[in-house]
Amino acid sequence: MSAEIINGKLIAQEVRSALKTRAESLIERGMRPGLAVIIVGDDPASNIYVNYKVKACRKVCIHSEVHRFPSSVGQDEVLACIQDLNENPQIHGILVQLPLPAHFDSNKVTTSIAIEKDVDSFHLYNVGALVSGNAALLPCTPYGILVMLDKHGIQIEGQQAVIVGRSNIVGKPMSLMLLEKGATVTICTSKTKDLAAHTRNADILVVATGRPGLITADMVKAGATIIDVGINRLPNGKLAGDVDFESVKEKAGYITPVPGGVGPMTITMLLSNTIEATERTRAGS
Repeated sequence: MSAEIINGKLIAQEVRSALKTRAESLIERGMRPGLAVIIVGDDPASNIYVNYKVKACRKVCIHSEVHRFPSSVGQDEVLACIQDLNENPQIHGILVQLPLPAHFDSNKVTTSIAIEKDVDSFHLYNVGALVSGNAALLPCTPYGILVMLDKHGIQIEGQQAVIVGRSNIVGKPMSLMLLEKGATVTICTSKTKDLAAHTRNADILVVATGRPGLITADMVKAGATIIDVGINRLPNGKLAGDVDFESVKEKAGYITPVPGGVGPMTITMLLSNTIEATERTRAGS
């Protein structure tokens, strides 16, 4: 029997409908949620992502603005822009589209964002809050994955969770968030010996490596939940995940497709964090 497909697009639509209601409620009380995006350079993929975010904001009544800089811009000019946005009461969320040009110190840039406006949750303070289990705003992609698991009633507590990939954006925060939910967590990397020995033990397997087709059917437990975060452009132009979807879906219990799985949820949780940040601002005023 084939796995049940976790349709991120449908879940995102449901969540965004609720977010629009929350945004409209804030607007009625005189506070429209505002998101500012900073993009440096003309990377095509980054421009596509930013356009998706702007379009998504519009649909849920979030004000959005994009601050574009050429790749030759000095870091200080971008930091000055961030400082202005930090002080702007109409902006409740700020994100810097990564990657930045090589002459930037990405850590310095992301940590210049006000903690309460850090909707990507990359600031070191927010990373520390996540470690201690006290995060106000959760990293968007792992947050979206938790929502997907919840919507399908997939148990986390007491389960064996294996994460393949240790990035600061997905792997590390995902491990902390699953640990907080009561899972037993294993993190695997490109250096892990006998990767399959670990992945076959997983009740929940999250894969975020950027290596298309890395996980095959013989590497997963029957009935496991497979979350594929990878999105790779193949030579034929098609998109593929890090999981061999066609073979694994015949063995897994639940599986996310690529595209249409985790991707829509990442942007959705960015919207959620922006509204959450706005509500916290109002509560504190």
